[in-house]
Amino acid sequence: MMSHIKNLLLGLMLAVTAADCSNVSSIGDGGTDTDADTDSDSDTGPAECNLGEYSGDFMIPTQLDFSALAGYTSISGDLNIGSPFCTDLSELICLESVGGTLTIAGNLALTNLNGLGALTSVGGDLRIGFMNDFLTNLDGLGALTSVGGSLSIISNDVLTSLDGLNTLTSVGEDLSIYNATAVTNLNGLSALTSVERLFINGNDVLPDCEVCDLLDQLTATPSQIGVQDNLDDTCTPVPTNCP
Repeated sequence: MMSHIKNLLLGLMLAVTAADCSNVSSIGDGGTDTDADTDSDSDTGPAECNLGEYSGDFMIPTQLDFSALAGYTSISGDLNIGSPFCTDLSELICLESVGGTLTIAGNLALTNLNGLGALTSVGGDLRIGFMNDFLTNLDGLGALTSVGGSLSIISNDVLTSLDGLNTLTSVGEDLSIYNATAVTNLNGLSALTSVERLFINGNDVLPDCEVCDLLDQLTATPSQIGVQDNLDDTCTPVPTNCP
């Protein structure tokens, strides 16, 4: 269990390090709109959503880098959002899918994820955590239905709920919620029916009964379950599935 948590934390730390502002602002194999502009409108406005897929990975270490993705509806590779100065994701409003891993970590000034309201799927992992010091909610993920890899929500100290995930139905690998010190319930996962492995640990005010209720709603019991160091309580009535 501890090795699993350490691996998740290491992955998030590496993502934050990679997105340091001293590095190149963005990377990718493609992403340039080479079509001639045949109308009077700009092809780069985020409201147009006419650029299709961005080919490759993209890293956002500064607020200015968001403009390069304005108008794209998908990214074939990984998207790393990690800036100590990032406050606004609105230029990502066209983004519907990320083919690889989406990492949101190291955003010291970000308070919400509202620019991701069109996102419906992440093909790889979705990692939210580590130094998102002012992220209070996940409401901006209100259209997300599936994560192909693992979903990890780790060390978001002021996150108060998971309500923004209320359309999420499946997680292909691990669901990990660790050290979410202000989260009191799992109501935001009310649509979740499928997850391969479940790890919910170190959440000081999250009652274990919430985990039991979550297990009750799944269509199949996860192949591995780790639940410890949450808020001790007595479930009445006791849910059918309780670790």
